[in-house]
Amino acid sequence: MSLLKRLEATKAAEPGPRDRAKGAPAPVRADPFQNLKMRIHKRIVDELSAEESKILTDKDVDRRVLEDVVAKLANSQMDGEPVPVPRGERARIITEVVDEVLGYGPIDPLLQEETISEVMVNGPAQVYVERKGKLILTDVRFRDDAHVMHVIEKIVAPLGRRIDESSPLVDARLPDGSRVNAIIPPLALKGPCLTIRKFAKEPLTVDNLVAFGTLTAEMADFLRACIMGKLNVVVSGGTGSGKTTTLNVLSSFIPDDERIVTVEDAAELQLHQEHVVTLETRPPNIEGKGAITMRDLVRNSLRMRPDRIVVGEVRGGEALDMLQAMNTGHDGSLTTGHANSPRDMLSRLETMVLMAGMELPVKAIREQIASAVDLIVQQARLRDGSRKITHLTEVQGMEGDVITLQDIFIFDQTGCDEAGRIAGSLGPTGIRPKFLDKLAANGINLANELFWTK
Repeated sequence: MSLLKRLEATKAAEPGPRDRAKGAPAPVRADPFQNLKMRIHKRIVDELSAEESKILTDKDVDRRVLEDVVAKLANSQMDGEPVPVPRGERARIITEVVDEVLGYGPIDPLLQEETISEVMVNGPAQVYVERKGKLILTDVRFRDDAHVMHVIEKIVAPLGRRIDESSPLVDARLPDGSRVNAIIPPLALKGPCLTIRKFAKEPLTVDNLVAFGTLTAEMADFLRACIMGKLNVVVSGGTGSGKTTTLNVLSSFIPDDERIVTVEDAAELQLHQEHVVTLETRPPNIEGKGAITMRDLVRNSLRMRPDRIVVGEVRGGEALDMLQAMNTGHDGSLTTGHANSPRDMLSRLETMVLMAGMELPVKAIREQIASAVDLIVQQARLRDGSRKITHLTEVQGMEGDVITLQDIFIFDQTGCDEAGRIAGSLGPTGIRPKFLDKLAANGINLANELFWTK
């Protein structure tokens, strides 16, 4: 969608007297310059010269050039106002108009701030952010519910997705890859909600995770060997534990000469290999038809001659197709799932396979899981906001009807220090994994000293 069309849509979305007469939500706070900002906005739409119009619709133009164009028009409008606008207020008004026109309104400064990892809009009057693992209430406000709705539509419209009463929730992404979820009334009772999971402009590397204390250098060497040796790996953890970041790091260990096919609900993985095919699901159209699900894409990926299949997250029946792929020659596949422990992850996989509608005996499902998955990487967000890989757990096989697991590396929590930070140590358990023979067959040899306890 061109910027000019977005401008016109914004102008059309501004609430008028008739909207308020019908009982539209009252503004969150009174802004004495709201009408002025609306007049500036109208002038930007109505009076752009042909040259300025070309600049505003050129995607390659630096944002600062666009800001200069909008600021020039805003200043011109304020110069013609019958009541002079104070200099300090001028700067604030121009900043807000620029954010509205070129960005995502009031939350645009939050999206630009690198220390913020998540932005959560719970309604026009309540915006939280996550900074260093902690949730913080900001003083950012929207005018009303319609203002939040406009920002949501501005995000999803360029992706060909829609959100309305018949389809009141949507997953999307920003141009930089940040993940977006929006949900609106009637499902959200207190007004439209918007959650944006930001990603760093430069993807985190394994060295970054070692520096953060998420894992040790020895664990990093072990994981690199597991990926290069084509083990099937599941990254498990709770919401916000850092699963996608870890999956990105693990994917970076895949050799450049392999063909990688990624399957995601909303494309957010940041792989830098040259030979990558990215697939993304599609929601149903307005008639409820044409949806392409994760399961459809996983099945299709098998026909694309992949060396590796990377599934952003398994949530349902696609788990069966993923396990079958792992068991039929697509070694080295990667995926993530929500679970609180490696054992819980196995139970979740069982449940998801049953969601595929296949009436398989539980033992048959467990045998499929045990033969497909080699390693579970368990990640957690701790009380102090830090993120740790708490378990690297080998899936060894079956004993009777039970899948046997063995922890190779664990995080041993010992308490909290005076500053409230979690204290503990990451290290090996002293157990040598059984899949070392499989790694050796692929030319990857690990020293026994890597697994010695200190």
